[in-house]
Amino acid sequence: MISVALLPEGTVSDEAARYLCGNDGAVRVYRKLISDVFLSTVNGDTDYSVIPIENTIEGSVSMHLDWLIHEVDLPIQAEWIYPSIQNLIGRSSECRGDNGEIDFGRIVRVMSHPVAMAQCQEFLRANLPHADWKNVSSTAEAVRIVQENPGMGLAAIGTSIAAEHFGLDVLAPGVTDHSNNFTRFLLVGKEPFRLKESPVRKTTILVTLPEDYPGALHQVLSAFAWRRINLSRIESRPTKKQLGTYHFYIEIEMALDTVLLPAALEEIKAIGCGVRILGSYPLFAYEGRQG
Repeated sequence: MISVALLPEGTVSDEAARYLCGNDGAVRVYRKLISDVFLSTVNGDTDYSVIPIENTIEGSVSMHLDWLIHEVDLPIQAEWIYPSIQNLIGRSSECRGDNGEIDFGRIVRVMSHPVAMAQCQEFLRANLPHADWKNVSSTAEAVRIVQENPGMGLAAIGTSIAAEHFGLDVLAPGVTDHSNNFTRFLLVGKEPFRLKESPVRKTTILVTLPEDYPGALHQVLSAFAWRRINLSRIESRPTKKQLGTYHFYIEIEMALDTVLLPAALEEIKAIGCGVRILGSYPLFAYEGRQG
């Protein structure tokens, strides 16, 4: 059975991994920090790592992308999309008013991962403007802190499975600002992923432009355009070598073993660009419903 490293039990990463692999399709190895998730697979302790890479509301998770680009050499083996459904979690017995309803005024501090907090700004401003908002390492860590500190007026933003795991209550369900809040995940590792099949494939490359070639980025894009190769994403990331120099992270809606894509990559290399293949992999669309 394969093993996957991911952020702590009860996070959206945990839910997303269960969706991709099934509850019994892989051994889930939980790590507190995303660096530990990556290094678990680099060091051979796990077969794969689950990496949140982009969110509908917050956009790219830059730190995770930079780890993929600069810190590790782990090919992308799969991509999938999963809804990010956040809830306000605590002890209902501590938060009920005299009328038996949940009284948000009894909460003095609410905690979560900064990305999750950013996804729930409208709810927090409307219902918890008086509370202290504190960022922690993950949504599951926030729920754990609430569980370990009863009677302190604490609440967390997190998943329903985290509430169940830690024996807490969902005080308010679905508190994200937008109903179309989805997160893209990457599965990275050294071997192809074979638990599921998908007819849709993508390729991701990293392009570094030559310093002495004006218009090089235009030439790169033209190599794809005239072949009618669709780019679903292009993002610049600093090379960290010199101010104003960038890598270009490019996602291509085509498998690497097609006729057109290798020719486009050879054209890009011919003008002096560096090209690194980050992966050619299946894409899995979410088939359930959010909420």
